[in-house]
Amino acid sequence: MTKAILIDDEPLAREVVKEYLEDYPEIQVIAECGDGFEGVKAIAQHQPDLVFLDIQMPKITGFEMLELIEHRPGVIFTSAFDEYAIKAFEAHAIDYLLKPFSKDRFKKAVEKWMEKQNLSEVKQQVQELLQNAPVSPAHSERIVVKAGSSIKIIPTTDVLYLEAYDDYVKIHTPEGVFLKNKTMQFFENSLDERQFVRVHRSFIVKVPEITKLVPYEKDSYRVVTKSGASLPVSKTGYVKLKALLQL
Repeated sequence: MTKAILIDDEPLAREVVKEYLEDYPEIQVIAECGDGFEGVKAIAQHQPDLVFLDIQMPKITGFEMLELIEHRPGVIFTSAFDEYAIKAFEAHAIDYLLKPFSKDRFKKAVEKWMEKQNLSEVKQQVQELLQNAPVSPAHSERIVVKAGSSIKIIPTTDVLYLEAYDDYVKIHTPEGVFLKNKTMQFFENSLDERQFVRVHRSFIVKVPEITKLVPYEKDSYRVVTKSGASLPVSKTGYVKLKALLQL
């Protein structure tokens, strides 16, 4: 038996999926969720095999929701998300249904899922999807993290700097430090380049937080921030800072 969860803020859209799933008694819908917050909780509780997921939802997007979960199920997107952006992750073999979708198109997506035998492959595809998903405007304005059992939305205006930390990135804020399972490259690409600069392979700093650029040892520099942090600056980072700060 395949356990499935429907996550979509439109009740009618969930009803359509449930109606189409009547042809597949081997797929059991164990939960329905109206937003990503509910989705995170339901996936943690039920650990489904498959999720039918909308992308554009209130509170947090489908992508942001997937970033927060540890148990990565297979995903079939059911979204009116821009078709051009969909092509950006089409190569990762995660199927999608562009609303409004027909029963025949739904059948192809489900059959594609049912053909998959290797669950580790499915999880890897979801991971690749998250690393290569198109950057949305929300990514330049906020960072969604898990803080214990809660979900916290950090406005980028509250971010002081970011630090590479193994497979995670540390988000330094006045409230404390939060972990995000993303790469530094992702944040370099998604954050406003007028507000954030990558000064080192391990550090991205918010420009208004920089108070000083000081020499450190031979031919190297460090930036000092308003919070008192002293961070290394690479040669590439120094060139970026000089241009940005008009030194």
